Order: sequence, then structure tokens, then C-alpha cells
Amino acid sequence: MPESAEYLRIADDVIADVRSGKLKPGDRLPSVAETRVSYGASYGTVQLAYVRLEALRVIRRHQGKGVFVTDPKTWMREP
Repeated sequence: MPESAEYLRIADDVIADVRSGKLKPGDRLPSVAETRVSYGASYGTVQLAYVRLEALRVIRRHQGKGVFVTDPKTWMREP
């Protein structure tokens, strides 16, 4: 997969994990460093995925605490 599309795969995987029940609202996502290792992706790619997820309201960042899954009822729907 081209690097430019890799961030979409990471974001889609998080959404799929929430929909399947693997991740639940309030769960903490792995750190950017951990996600980089598991996907073999660059820092920028993981950041793009997290920015996309944040824009869709799938996640919320808490400075110094981590990145957390939100309730799917609050998510923005993709056009």
C-alpha cells in the first residue's frame, strides 16, 4: 500500500475494531510509537491517521494521558 494511503488503513482499522467490539468507548489506543511499530509506518503517517480519527470524533486526545476511543453515537459520519 502506498505510504499516502497507509494512514487511511490505520484509521479504518481503529474504526473496525470499535465496531466489532474489540475496542470500546473509553479504551486507550496504543501510543504513536507503538502504532508505528505494529504497522511499520512513519510518525507522520500515524499522526495523519490520528488527525483523521479526531476529525471524525472517533478519538479524543488528552495531553499527557493518551488517545481514547469515544462513543460511536458521537462520531461524525463520512460524506
